[in-house]
Amino acid sequence: MGLFSRVLRRRSQRSEAAPSSRAAQQATLAHFQEFVSTRRGVEAYVEPHTNDTPMTLMLIAGTGEWTRRRVPDPSTAREVAEALGVPVYYVHRTGYPQRMRDWNSRQRSRDRDVSRVPRETLRSREASRRRETF
Repeated sequence: MGLFSRVLRRRSQRSEAAPSSRAAQQATLAHFQEFVSTRRGVEAYVEPHTNDTPMTLMLIAGTGEWTRRRVPDPSTAREVAEALGVPVYYVHRTGYPQRMRDWNSRQRSRDRDVSRVPRETLRSREASRRRETF
């Protein structure tokens, strides 16, 4: 028995099936719709495929917060953006907006600051936040 036949047999024996492409498309659309409906000033940016990553559609909110998902081609990306009612741009032509870079910088500095705080302090902060929300 060869190495590849063992690997293939293990894959076929897995009980969890990968989501169908239709289910993945619906999940992507639902995610994008939720993002657009809960944020203001959202714009879509089509990112070309590279050697490392496939083509993606990135949604960037007015605050700079962003999310991205794979898309098969530029026309599909444009159709999705139009269906969401957001303007669409091509990253290789326009570049990324400054607000996205600013948001990424704030997130990195926040994550760095959080990693310096002792865990007990974080737990007490989370507990107090939970008490405030109820």
